[in-house]
Amino acid sequence: MLDPKDKKRIQINGLSLAYHDIGSGDPIVFLHGNPASSFIWRNLIPYAQPYGRCIAPDLIGMGDSDKIPDSNANSYTFAQNREFLDGFFDALGLNERVTLVVHDWGSSLGFDWARRHPEAIKGIIHMEALIAPIEWEDMPEAARPRFRAVRSEQGEELVLKQNIFIEQSIVKGTLRPFSDAEMAEYRRPFLEAGEGRRPMLTWPRQIPIAGEPADVVEVFEQYGAWLAQSEVPKLYVRAEPGTHAPKLIAQVRSWPNQTEIAVKGIHYPQEDSPDEVGAAIATWFDGLAA
Repeated sequence: MLDPKDKKRIQINGLSLAYHDIGSGDPIVFLHGNPASSFIWRNLIPYAQPYGRCIAPDLIGMGDSDKIPDSNANSYTFAQNREFLDGFFDALGLNERVTLVVHDWGSSLGFDWARRHPEAIKGIIHMEALIAPIEWEDMPEAARPRFRAVRSEQGEELVLKQNIFIEQSIVKGTLRPFSDAEMAEYRRPFLEAGEGRRPMLTWPRQIPIAGEPADVVEVFEQYGAWLAQSEVPKLYVRAEPGTHAPKLIAQVRSWPNQTEIAVKGIHYPQEDSPDEVGAAIATWFDGLAA
């Protein structure tokens, strides 16, 4: 298991980003989503490590990376996260033969980076990704009330105080129960109520639903168009039952040069089916080398 004490740190825009950096070779960059950290990749990195240098950052304000000072409702936007992640890639010299392993908001950040740096991409592995702008009916029915609430004035109470993304969402998004140690690690970056939990609130408010926020809609449309024509090798890890509406699955399946596998999972297949996902990653990498 990855030990948080083994993380490295690098200064980006005056703040410290924490990351795991294991092995050597072509870079394999793991990008987590909300409300996770690099911890979510702990069971997949051993499968990928024979194929390259495994790098798993904690997004700004999450995991062991610094919080943004004096944060508020305008902090931790997609644009701000992109700025920090761009700085991270530049600082580590990740500019050729990069494989992205992405999930949730990490997929959106990763797809956007790949669109802007197509010459640097070796391949993309994605699971429970953010595919396209959606309408409310595209979201799983059980999740809609929670997301409507956090995008309203109730959000500060639910996330900054009640911590529902840790205490409810990640649990409901996983088929198996978490151990006490696993829950302790997911909770650890967000133990203190208040602005330290702001990333978990901004992220659901950035989901492009019914045309808002417009700037994120544009980003999704841009990388969606690129993915629809890019011949970059892709591995689609489809969770069953998953959270994708049928039209999103159909859109993903239209992407060229893609292998698809199905594993048990709701929104966190890394937690529900780590060995199956890991084995698929190894098989996919073997196919690239063939």
